[in-house]
Amino acid sequence: MRVLSKLASITALTTALTFTSLTGAAMADDAAKFMPNHATTALLITDPQNDFMSETGKGWGLVGENVTRLGTNAHIETLMATAKSADVQVFVSPHGYFEHDDHWHDRGPTQALMNQVGMLKVDGPTSYNDFEGSGADFYAPLKAMILDGDTVITTPHKIYGPDSNDLALQLRKRGIQTVILGGFVANLCVDSHMRELIEQGFNVIVVNDAVGVPGEDAYNAAMLNAGMIANAVWSTEEAVAFLK
Repeated sequence: MRVLSKLASITALTTALTFTSLTGAAMADDAAKFMPNHATTALLITDPQNDFMSETGKGWGLVGENVTRLGTNAHIETLMATAKSADVQVFVSPHGYFEHDDHWHDRGPTQALMNQVGMLKVDGPTSYNDFEGSGADFYAPLKAMILDGDTVITTPHKIYGPDSNDLALQLRKRGIQTVILGGFVANLCVDSHMRELIEQGFNVIVVNDAVGVPGEDAYNAAMLNAGMIANAVWSTEEAVAFLK
């Protein structure tokens, strides 16, 4: 029995090492080979809102250090401006909570914290009287591009992924097959959008310096997942070169 047990342990270890090796190769090589069709590619930014991107936002204390290190805000602005100039469709998937969302029975820890501090509150769905300048409003340097009448602003997602909004519908109605993805928060909404879109049959490219996240451990976890799940992980420089 001891021999069998040792053999089982050796087999498990060998399998794990082989999987790790193959995963590393897949992340390094296969993703780098992916090149989408420019005509059916769009830029998607999740949660480009004051509570994450502004230094006065309720979420800045969580993401500010990482955003500053990466230059996230400037990179998102560059991606959007480049996409606009190249006539590449831009999508925004915002986060928003209406008054009736306060009455949910159960929340996860992050959702509970966001509700407690009033993050991303929207005076909706029938009125947006207090939206201008609020934490849920779009980050000022991006607003002109977001509100230009061409950007697709989806209905608000409520947890982390696009399961609760109309993003997949809007992408399909415009013939989009691939999204270049950045935004907030890398290990939550960005990750969940990546996963759901992949499950829905879209291709996803994550831009690794156009995201924000609460701390470097969370950033590393998000990028590890992106490297294993997304079709590719690019820098802003690589995404811009493609978009042009």
